[in-house]
Amino acid sequence: MNEPLRWQGLAPVVSEHTRLLVQGSFPGATSLARQQYYAHPQNAFWKILHALWPTSALDIRVDSYDQRVAALLTHGMGLWDVYASCQRQGSLDSAIEHARVNDLAGLSRSCPRLRAIAHNGGESFRHASHTRTLGLPVLRLP
Repeated sequence: MNEPLRWQGLAPVVSEHTRLLVQGSFPGATSLARQQYYAHPQNAFWKILHALWPTSALDIRVDSYDQRVAALLTHGMGLWDVYASCQRQGSLDSAIEHARVNDLAGLSRSCPRLRAIAHNGGESFRHASHTRTLGLPVLRLP
């Protein structure tokens, strides 16, 4: 049986203006291949943001990933994952093995306006106790 590949996660999408950090578990295969958060066409993340911010410059029908990220940062939101790397076959969170956790404390120092962290999904939320050590509100997204 083949050993699962060790995958490296994506860099954080944050700025000094980030107030809310959305943390997923680890990017899926499509996101890793494109080097873009929430890149799979069936993922609803960008559609949800467009619904929340209909008057913003975010238009998911035509905007490039760079434009989407710029709109996200303009609204004070950032993206990162709980895991820096892991072994996994496929894209399911349940297949994640031997994961290494990202340095959230280090990232929070570069985001002085950070006010809350929202875990996007159950696997990410498993690390909420670690996230709470930052002294910020921690939310669980569906």
